[in-house]
Amino acid sequence: MTEFCPSLWPEEPTPEDQINCCKCGLDKHGSRMIWGEGNPEAPIMIILDNPGAREDREGNSIVCGTRQTLQKGASEFGLTMEDIYVTFILKRRPVRAYEKEKTRQTCMWHLDQQLMAKKPELILCLGNVAVQSFFQEPEAEVKKLRGTIHQVQGYPTAVGYHPLAVRRRPNLWSTFVEDWKLVAEHYQNKLT
Repeated sequence: MTEFCPSLWPEEPTPEDQINCCKCGLDKHGSRMIWGEGNPEAPIMIILDNPGAREDREGNSIVCGTRQTLQKGASEFGLTMEDIYVTFILKRRPVRAYEKEKTRQTCMWHLDQQLMAKKPELILCLGNVAVQSFFQEPEAEVKKLRGTIHQVQGYPTAVGYHPLAVRRRPNLWSTFVEDWKLVAEHYQNKLT
């Protein structure tokens, strides 16, 4: 396998009728709306809690640590940007305190719209926030649900630790890789 090198994945433009959405209040945080990135037609949809840093302080595009770790995990099993679309529960990056439960419930509408339009073959929720929101179970935890494929809202769904948690706790890397292996095997079995 070639040496891993993270890259900027193209963003999917936010639909014009949603770009100025102010229902959840995160528009007041000053961050722009990020609809998703990667291949919008990909069979695998990754759901994260919210967008990470996109630009450095000077405004130059960067590949943040979350994206680097996510891409590296996928690459372990030959999955590329063509196979993956990344989206978020919150479409804007929070920069200060906010009403978490209310905001997440409000923003799920956007994700529901994406699911209806994209109809992914497989979903991977990364992190407790994504799992709790998508599974609609406030007490759901990655450590209890990972390692198997669940049927959630009609979609085969796997769960894994958030890439940022893996970066902070390197001992989670092998578990993170196991979850990517489950996703890759499930996806590849559907192709045969």
